[in-house]
Amino acid sequence: MNRLDARFARLAAEGRKALIPFVTAGDPSLEATLPVMHALVAAGADVIELGVPFSDPMADGPTIQRSSERAIARGGGLDHVFGAVRAFRERDAATPVVLMGYLNPVEIRGADAFAAAAAAAGVDGVLLVDLPPEEAADFRAAFERAGIALILLASPTTVADRAALLCEQAQGYLYYVSFAGVTGASERLDAQAAGERLGALRERAKVPVVAGFGIRDAAGAVAMAQAADGVVVGSALVAALEGAASADEAAARARAFLAPLREGLDRATAPAAG
Repeated sequence: MNRLDARFARLAAEGRKALIPFVTAGDPSLEATLPVMHALVAAGADVIELGVPFSDPMADGPTIQRSSERAIARGGGLDHVFGAVRAFRERDAATPVVLMGYLNPVEIRGADAFAAAAAAAGVDGVLLVDLPPEEAADFRAAFERAGIALILLASPTTVADRAALLCEQAQGYLYYVSFAGVTGASERLDAQAAGERLGALRERAKVPVVAGFGIRDAAGAVAMAQAADGVVVGSALVAALEGAASADEAAARARAFLAPLREGLDRATAPAAG
């Protein structure tokens, strides 16, 4: 059993929801990436989504776009991403790490070479925002040979036939984008509207279904987690880290941001006293 499957199996057995923070590798500094990853685990992260900086992050809002630009300006490319995961694995052999980004860097290296490098570093999954499932067969095969899950995305605009395809092909977990738009637009978050769609996906998917986009605090995380197996929080965390003057400060900000979300999720799923 790989790390993703093991982690979600443990969460299911404990009746808990997955908390999956997203951070951009190389922001707020190259030196902060590793301390922030460890701080997030200490604060209760179950899986870490590590953003691969990209020059044209079309699915992301301004917060993550700017973080990607800053990371690229510092030299935060794939070598930094893989190096951070390798260093993370020296202390943490259990927490799954998923790389989230875009297809172009994978195509430049070649799917097999990218997958081999990711696996050697200790990556467990890859989520490519601009890779449609109908065109993913070669990439999925390359990742499978390396033991890496290809994480797929569903959204409110996903039609029934494609939703069925996603549920059939999903590996690791299925990421449900809670609204049509870019990351960070919390004013568009509607947990009630998302709940019905999440329930339908969870009935059909072979893997857990997590919800992301627009979750900014414990209340939002708890609301979205009611109908999901877990939640992803990204833009609000990236914003909280922006401008940290040192790696230690960035790590402290990461812990302070995530700990209340972990507490809220656990409190919401705790058995009622009786």
